[in-house]
Amino acid sequence: MTAVFARTAFHEALKQLNDRQLLRELAYVGGRWVAGRDGKCLEVSDPASGTALAFVASVDGGQTAEAIDAAEKAFRSWRNRLPQARAQILRKWHELMLASREDLALIMTLEQGKPLAESRGEIDYAASFIEWYAEEGKRLNAESVASHLPGAEMLVRREALGVVGIVTPWNFPSAMITRKAAAALAAGCTVVAHPSSETPLSALALAELGERAGLPPGVFNVVPGKAATVVGHMCEDARVRAMSFTGSTEIGRLIAAQSAPTMKRLVMELGGHAPLIVFADADIEKAAEIAVAAKFATSGQDCLAANRIYVERPILQAFEEAFAGRIARLRVGPGLEAGTDVGPLMHARAVAKVEEQVADALERGARLVAGGGRHPAGPLFFQPTLLADVPDGALIMREETFGPVAAVTGFDSEDEVIDRANDTEYGLVAYVVTENGARQMRLARALEYGMVAINRVKITGGPIPFGGWKQSGLGREGSRHGMEAFTELKYICIDTAA
Repeated sequence: MTAVFARTAFHEALKQLNDRQLLRELAYVGGRWVAGRDGKCLEVSDPASGTALAFVASVDGGQTAEAIDAAEKAFRSWRNRLPQARAQILRKWHELMLASREDLALIMTLEQGKPLAESRGEIDYAASFIEWYAEEGKRLNAESVASHLPGAEMLVRREALGVVGIVTPWNFPSAMITRKAAAALAAGCTVVAHPSSETPLSALALAELGERAGLPPGVFNVVPGKAATVVGHMCEDARVRAMSFTGSTEIGRLIAAQSAPTMKRLVMELGGHAPLIVFADADIEKAAEIAVAAKFATSGQDCLAANRIYVERPILQAFEEAFAGRIARLRVGPGLEAGTDVGPLMHARAVAKVEEQVADALERGARLVAGGGRHPAGPLFFQPTLLADVPDGALIMREETFGPVAAVTGFDSEDEVIDRANDTEYGLVAYVVTENGARQMRLARALEYGMVAINRVKITGGPIPFGGWKQSGLGREGSRHGMEAFTELKYICIDTAA
């Protein structure tokens, strides 16, 4: 333990923590807090200031195997618990998260950078999945099958799959853990979770609360470290029966390839490239408000962020003016400052990508309406930016942005915009703004996306099946469908002949 804690730099804002035990710097394996082999650590820093927050244990392949060992050993007793008993522990975990909301939000803002109000919202969102699956786990019922054979009774059961590997990104460091882990745990599986090396503190705080809630040793393990080492080992180990991943399509393909030899179940929420389509019958002020919410939450670092904004030409200029006015009022700054709307980007690579997309769009004839460059708040801050008349061939119209840059272009007909919106390998979410009820239904059917939001932005939560089409993923998270990947169907045929 000393090898890790002796190197910790104390960030001034950490004095605000009410429960210092939630700031964990050791991996959580088999119910024990363990240091990385030879004291190896990952530095976690505040993207708003660059100041070090913590030095977190970096586990190696051997320690990853130990976590899988612990999960495998714990699996039999955990799956054999009554669903009601598992639910009681999950509900306690949910309650502890809400009781620690302020501390968890502070930790998240410090390591991820998002405004504190957004972090509080994510803690509520993350906790909601634990509550949802605490109840849903009781509903994995057996079904009776009408027998087609004389003297036979037939049953079909869903049974827990086994050890589940979870790999989560840095943009939603709590919610992406709980949406996956709660479903797996409620189904009777055990979990080995690998958080992003940039935001491991939120995951470790969840492990601390899970331990307090009564999760038995080995049921929930958290293994921070280098992704290539930890995730590679999880993919190769046949005892890990499923991999649940949120991240880029490129990394998703790699995990799928590495998991193929062991025939793992895969759940993947991958890249997004969301269109937002505004029709001429829309309320312009409402449409601009929706566009700001869909584009600039989490500083644009969200797979659900509106990447391409199509506006019907009769209202294009009026929409741009209303949108630009709202963008100008967005406040950029550190997430802990009151009133901040847009925080820093996660790392220098994200800033460079945004700069590249803006420069490319301008070279191709786009018009800069607002922003366009780095923000004086710090090296990882970027101005909320509006680009107009962006051609379809621009990088920003073909690649996920993950930054506070909005690209707007006009369209002339419904059929045209449907074709343009669908002309992508991605299919996670699409947004439509129109008051025409028939058009709402036509667009909902025609858009090749796993989720379609009409006249609103917030659509996710425990009861809904979150996921995408095409290269945006495999399977669903949330809802009753979110447990399917973590269970196996078992058919039982019983001879009843006298």
